[in-house]
Amino acid sequence: MVIFLTILVFTVFVPGTVAGYPPWSVVRNAAVVVTPWVYPAGLCFAVGAAIYLRCACDFGVAGRGTSAPIDAPKHLVVRGLYQYIRNPMYVGVPTVLAGWTMLYRNETLLYYSAAVFIAFYLFVVFYEELQLQQQFGDDFSAYRSNVGRWTPRYKGNVRS
Repeated sequence: MVIFLTILVFTVFVPGTVAGYPPWSVVRNAAVVVTPWVYPAGLCFAVGAAIYLRCACDFGVAGRGTSAPIDAPKHLVVRGLYQYIRNPMYVGVPTVLAGWTMLYRNETLLYYSAAVFIAFYLFVVFYEELQLQQQFGDDFSAYRSNVGRWTPRYKGNVRS
């Protein structure tokens, strides 16, 4: 139960401060104009949130941790969406940002979304993957060779 409370708190403070408050602060006084963009925007919100929540639960159950660096999973998580791509959380959050951008058709949100994805990319490539390699060794090497970083590239069974 404690792990799920930790996940909830982390979700509010980290993804919420990236994909929630900043976009809202940009568009808080703007009106939503009902256009055909409302439907794909809603789909992006739903899919992005579902991706994040599924991954957060997998981190708690299989990894015995959270996505917070101070409480990182103790076990390499290779189930759920992680069996298809290595960084589904980092795909889910920009998907929510795409929803904001489509819903409000706002140029500032477009640039913000791009900056967030670039920051995620740099963090994953220059920090997180190095840490995972150090922490999980051969298991992470096998996982990395079988599963794509951002897009599906599954080649075989992954050890857990």
